[in-house]
Amino acid sequence: MEQKGLFGRLFELSFTEFVTPRMIKVLFVLAIIISAIGALLLLISGIVEGVGAAFLSIILAPIVFFLYVIMARIWLEVIIVLFRIAENTGRLVEQGEKIAGDTASN
Repeated sequence: MEQKGLFGRLFELSFTEFVTPRMIKVLFVLAIIISAIGALLLLISGIVEGVGAAFLSIILAPIVFFLYVIMARIWLEVIIVLFRIAENTGRLVEQGEKIAGDTASN
C-alpha cells in the first residue's frame, strides 16, 4: 500500500484512509485556544461592567475555560473511539475474508 501524506489523504476521493485521527491534536489545540479566548472575553466583559461583575467573572472565567476544554476533550475522544472501531472492524473483516479464502481453497 502506498503511503500518502496529509494532503494526499485529504484529497482522496475514495475515503479509504482517515484524516481525522491525524488532525485530532490540532483540533484539540484549537479548542484550547478558543476556550481561552472565550474565558478572556468573559473576564474582560466582567471587568468593564463593574466591581460585582468583575468579581463574578474572575471566578467564572477559569471554570468556563476548564469546562469547555473538558467538553472538547470528551468529544474528540468519542470521535477517536469511533474511528478506532471502524479501523478494527475493517481488520476483522479482512481476517474473516482471509480465513474464508483459506478454507475455500482447501
